[in-house]
Amino acid sequence: MTKPTSTTRIDHLIEEQVLKWQKASDRRKKKSEPPPPVITISRQSGNESAALISKISEELKLDIFDNQIIHEVSQSVKMSDRVVESLDGKTRSTLDNWIQFLKANRYIFPDTYLTHLTKVIGTIGEQGGAIILGRGANHILPPEETLRLRLIAPLGHRIQNVAKNESISIEAAERQITKKESEQRAFIKKYFEVDIDDPIYYDLIINTQFLSSEKIVNLIKASVKYKKLPARRRFDKKPEGE
Repeated sequence: MTKPTSTTRIDHLIEEQVLKWQKASDRRKKKSEPPPPVITISRQSGNESAALISKISEELKLDIFDNQIIHEVSQSVKMSDRVVESLDGKTRSTLDNWIQFLKANRYIFPDTYLTHLTKVIGTIGEQGGAIILGRGANHILPPEETLRLRLIAPLGHRIQNVAKNESISIEAAERQITKKESEQRAFIKKYFEVDIDDPIYYDLIINTQFLSSEKIVNLIKASVKYKKLPARRRFDKKPEGE
């Protein structure tokens, strides 16, 4: 038997997600409900966050779209198209308008990968009910409609985490974190021309070293409430000068 590849697995996940979106959309239309909130999460490398993110997902009933899923779907024309086609015609048109707005304001550039990335993240944002990890999602979705988180911790603490969890030396853990953070920083700089650590691009920055998962989840729930998410979608926003 042929072992499923990572792409095959993600393709199957997308198939299931599109069906889930369609059912949820039908329910919301019948009850005139707005889409549930969207949270973007940026994390420093070595930050123990898997259990925390699972807890946020469970408490707020949000689907998780991790870095690998977003990347694989954005690279595949077939999967990207399937995600975007989950929207109705009117919403797809407003999503295109939003992308044109971003291009006109120099937030994104004429790059094939970035165009697909923007469409995929924009579609997830429009569907709502999602936690999007990494890939610069906080720079793509409308900030007034998204809760943008950054999880941080002291470098020494993160090095200890990686060394312990992967049974490697402190030196190897530090090299691993340095390499990954360099890649993350370069990705954000290349595509969005900003510093990943600039606090202006986040609503909430949390140092996870001494806070329990329960307390962090309570902070996030309160932030969702006070930011009044979700707001009315603004993908129909037009570039200036039109």
